[in-house]
Amino acid sequence: MKLLLTGSNGFIGNYFLNKYSNKYDILKFSFLNDDFQSLHLKGTSHVSGVDVVIHLSALVHQMGGACASEYERVNVTQTLELAKKAKKSGVGQFIFMSTVKVYGEETTEKYTEIFTCEVPFGCKPEDEYGKSKLKAENELLELEDENFKVSIIRTPIVYGYGVKANIKNLVNLVKKVPLLPFGNIKNKRSMVYVGNLCHLIDELIKQKQNGIFLASDDEPLSTTKLIELIAKNLETKVTLIKVPFFETFLKLVKPSFYKRLYGSLEVDNTLTKQKLSLKNPYSVEDGIKFMIKGEK
Repeated sequence: MKLLLTGSNGFIGNYFLNKYSNKYDILKFSFLNDDFQSLHLKGTSHVSGVDVVIHLSALVHQMGGACASEYERVNVTQTLELAKKAKKSGVGQFIFMSTVKVYGEETTEKYTEIFTCEVPFGCKPEDEYGKSKLKAENELLELEDENFKVSIIRTPIVYGYGVKANIKNLVNLVKKVPLLPFGNIKNKRSMVYVGNLCHLIDELIKQKQNGIFLASDDEPLSTTKLIELIAKNLETKVTLIKVPFFETFLKLVKPSFYKRLYGSLEVDNTLTKQKLSLKNPYSVEDGIKFMIKGEK
């Protein structure tokens, strides 16, 4: 089977290439470095065409923020251009990497696959990244027909060996500081190990399933538990204490930091698991270990 993969230089794309290049014939495409007009997906009498497009490349959430028009250009316009070319060329399946940010932000409510875009229960993205991903989802679904399946994967935080951004910062903090004020935090935050996410992609291809799917490890973690697992696999000692008024202080001074450390964002992907008869190959403990030490 021949796949076209965008975002192959990214964290998820690189893992997928390394894990599945022996199983699939994987072509790579970069919107930054390659000419879209020269991209040919249709087969000829001598060369087979692309069966599945896996679209991972995106302008992701940035702490400094990007302008709305740039999110629109990369996450919506480029996505639809690629999908329309794929459909016209006879590609049978288009897999789109989305995000749980299409639902909104931290909440005590569990997000599921059947959240609609109707208020008050549905998708209410709060930033331009989430809004652009939701718009792309909706317009992709408009392209779907019996010959062109659209598979949308919504992910929480994806982690693994080589991960950057917030998780990397937390690992570095645990490495350097033996005493941290993050004891007894009881939030619930779903994450997904990159190996579990790529297993889901593989199952979608194998089963030719379309629809909206949620990726997640089998259990959420609290910030306290996450730090403990990181320290265990770094083989370092860290003492976590609960400092009076620290949580309130952080909420006032650094609300975005507070949300990431104390807020809950939990997904329930029971429907995804049932539809695909899906079992995650890696536990949370496996994922954190591989994030620190790599898969051997």
